[in-house]
Amino acid sequence: MSFYIETYGCTSNKADSYIMSDLLKKSGYILRSIEEADYIIINTCAVKEQTENKIKARLKQLNALYSHNHDKHIIIAGCLPFIAKNYIKVIRTIIPNYSAIIDLNSINKITEIFERIKNGERNIIIKSKDRIDKANFLIDYSREKITGIIPISEGCQGSCTYCCVKNARGRLKSYNPKNIVKNVEYQLEQGIKQIYLTSQDCGIYEYDNINLHDLVKMIVDLPYKFYLRIGMINPRFLVENMHQVLSIFNLSKVYKFLHMPIQSGSDKILELMNRPYTIPELVNRIAKLRDLFHDITISTDIICGFPGETEYDFYRTINFIKWLKPEILNISKFTARPDTKAKQMNQLSNKIIKKRSMRLSKVFRNSIFTMNEKWMHRECEVLVLHGGSQKNQAFSRNMAYKNVFLDDYNGEYGEFINVKITKVDGFNLFGIKLD
Repeated sequence: MSFYIETYGCTSNKADSYIMSDLLKKSGYILRSIEEADYIIINTCAVKEQTENKIKARLKQLNALYSHNHDKHIIIAGCLPFIAKNYIKVIRTIIPNYSAIIDLNSINKITEIFERIKNGERNIIIKSKDRIDKANFLIDYSREKITGIIPISEGCQGSCTYCCVKNARGRLKSYNPKNIVKNVEYQLEQGIKQIYLTSQDCGIYEYDNINLHDLVKMIVDLPYKFYLRIGMINPRFLVENMHQVLSIFNLSKVYKFLHMPIQSGSDKILELMNRPYTIPELVNRIAKLRDLFHDITISTDIICGFPGETEYDFYRTINFIKWLKPEILNISKFTARPDTKAKQMNQLSNKIIKKRSMRLSKVFRNSIFTMNEKWMHRECEVLVLHGGSQKNQAFSRNMAYKNVFLDDYNGEYGEFINVKITKVDGFNLFGIKLD
């Protein structure tokens, strides 16, 4: 018997898919293409309306293709069915002949679910009352795999007025650090060279008085050569735990990369979003961070057109982004999500939201052209990850998590090499291997 997994959304979802895939392979199931597979798992995301619509369209397509094919079984996993009380009904309407809908804490039962389907059960709905420790699953990767993903927690402690994901993922559950470190070591022993720690908010990790810094220190002390990327961190963590942030970035092996979704440059809008920090607090911390780590790469997210956002609020956001000059900016057009407080607020017109998104995109594009000039002619170590877009080109990253393309590369992927930067553009560095 065979299966296929299609994954949408964040690295936490990817980690869930890796767990299900590994459990199935170890039970004798074979990973195949969607055309060949007996079981099709769609691991869904719900953070944005655009993604939700894409998944709904995909489910409609699968229903049209396979509703009369009794040898194809469709399982819906991930956040989407559980973001609001009526969403399982929504899924049923789109794809009435689904075989199973499973929640985020039932992925460990995937082989059992397959067996139930094999025995003739249909329209199975599983929502577990128990929350599992996803760091406890030791995954066997293929030899060519270089990057491993480790979930360190699930859920969050916040109550952002625009977010429906918490309805699916729940309150914070941090995983046992012993399991996390054991999992990292298991992956490194297989030849993994790049580890991603993932969560809805890595900053709030805490287990028996062990915080994020303690966990990262335990990981980087492992006697292997690798790079470690810390996943998304709520800006509140930077405001309240600056000492932890500085200590983490002082550790060897940790990418000098900070993904911190600030969402708005207006304190008024941040308050409406129920985001517990202010722009002056962030400016103070970020300035200090950049003073100490000149090459740090900052990634942030902005929501354009949140309810109540005036032209002046948006102007504050533009000014903040001009000051911040993030290397990566993810811009979202606000869409009201189900069962959220923001859905009950007075909405802006789609026309205004679209225009603001375009204006902010232009500001960002204009800011990036000179951003990488400081890297010209510098030498640095990189991890070679995979092929580039051009023939004989390789893609790598340096310790600042910058894209570094290498032309005429004839070495192995997964190598750490020294390079000299010979060219830059707004997003990328280009270099040559040093002897």
